[in-house]
Amino acid sequence: MSVAASGVEFDLGNLLAAGRRWTAAAAAFRRHLARAPGHAEAHFNLANALAAAGEPGAAVESYLACLRISPLYGPAHVNLAQTLRRLGFLDHARALAETAVRILPANPDAHTCRAGLCFDLGAYADAEAAYRAALALAPRHAGALTSLGNVLQATGRLTEARAVQEAACVLAPADADAHFNLATTLLAAGEFARGWEEYEWRLRRRTEIARDLGPAWSGEPLAGRTLLLHAEQGLGDTLQFVRYVPLAAARGGRVVLEVQPPLARLLAGVEGVAEVVSQGETLPLHDLQLPLLSLPRVFGTTLETVPAAIPYLPVAPAAVARWRERCPSPPGRRVGLVWAGGGHPEDIGAHLIDRRRSLPPAALAPLGAIGGVAFVGLQKDAAERPAALALLDPMGQVRDFADTAAVVGGLDLVIAVDTAVAHLAGALGREVWLLSRYDGCWRWLAGRADTPWYPAMRLYHQKRPGDWAEVIARVAADLAAWAARPPG
Repeated sequence: MSVAASGVEFDLGNLLAAGRRWTAAAAAFRRHLARAPGHAEAHFNLANALAAAGEPGAAVESYLACLRISPLYGPAHVNLAQTLRRLGFLDHARALAETAVRILPANPDAHTCRAGLCFDLGAYADAEAAYRAALALAPRHAGALTSLGNVLQATGRLTEARAVQEAACVLAPADADAHFNLATTLLAAGEFARGWEEYEWRLRRRTEIARDLGPAWSGEPLAGRTLLLHAEQGLGDTLQFVRYVPLAAARGGRVVLEVQPPLARLLAGVEGVAEVVSQGETLPLHDLQLPLLSLPRVFGTTLETVPAAIPYLPVAPAAVARWRERCPSPPGRRVGLVWAGGGHPEDIGAHLIDRRRSLPPAALAPLGAIGGVAFVGLQKDAAERPAALALLDPMGQVRDFADTAAVVGGLDLVIAVDTAVAHLAGALGREVWLLSRYDGCWRWLAGRADTPWYPAMRLYHQKRPGDWAEVIARVAADLAAWAARPPG
């Protein structure tokens, strides 16, 4: 292949990339580089194509090849930082973003890249400063505006967050992420009427997998028709919003529920459910459909009208008794513990949230000094356990959430991070103490130690990002007082 032909391959690669044909573009760039290995821009474009094609590891190698040839190639620092973030190497990514800002001080994308990594690492003041630096360069940068709103929301400044997120939606009215971020701020502030409307934008986000399941239900009488309600997001979301099924069934139809497989057996007994289908199974014929998290909008839920007929999950007393026999404990009140959520390595956004919501098992050590309590581990597939606690652990025998519900049904209290078991315990009417990260989820509202979703839940929020020691100190003091009181 001649050098001239190689140049043709470079142009072809750019043309294919413009058409989003990433694999073909990467092949063309590689043919070009076989003849022109010192072409930094070709390595950069190859890396971009590989990253877009879902090959982040190979993309990293190509970005590094670009930087070996041209160490001051600023866009390569930015894109390599973003790719390393996808792979979970946050500290390395932040260092690269810092370098990008030094090389490209007038480039707003370099500042937003740095800001995003500061946010991921809990450095909220640095993240805010970096987003504001980007906006000083590009005041109409909708992405920087909505992301600044996320920082302001995380730090509890909801009025400011709403203002910048509203501005982002004006600048980019079709941007689903901007509307979704505004929705979470509105919901965290308890502004449910508009919040639920804006929350519908989640279904248009790039992270969603669209399925054509038929016409959406808008809350009208069902008149004998079959309604498919389908789970979305995580297990905890399903457990929280399945409470709406009896209300939907009361509209005069047959309700089919599609849920994650670990929940299928438990949720088959929810009032109003005619049939349960596990995700991945063939769906039965139905007339209408709706995602579970759209039900609050359909029913016009406000802070005062949250359905809280607790318990709304079924658990047989005989099953509770069987699990108590399988997991006998010394005298004392039984307290369940959950210290980590699911890792979600396939979804970097969810994975980073999990890093912030989970705590190391050793952080629970102060609870071990409290007498009159028998601790029961509710952590499924735990790689590590709190060594300082004498922990009963039935989870190796647990098959699904129906079994977990029976275990929880025999407990006096559950102390958990913000994960599915906390929702399970709340829905069963168990007393729950929820350990909430500093940038707590919108559903727990701002500035509250209680929640209308679960009347028996108490919230313990981090006062500083990542500071679980202070949270556990408060929990330990309250647990000692709780254990000293007569039951009930």
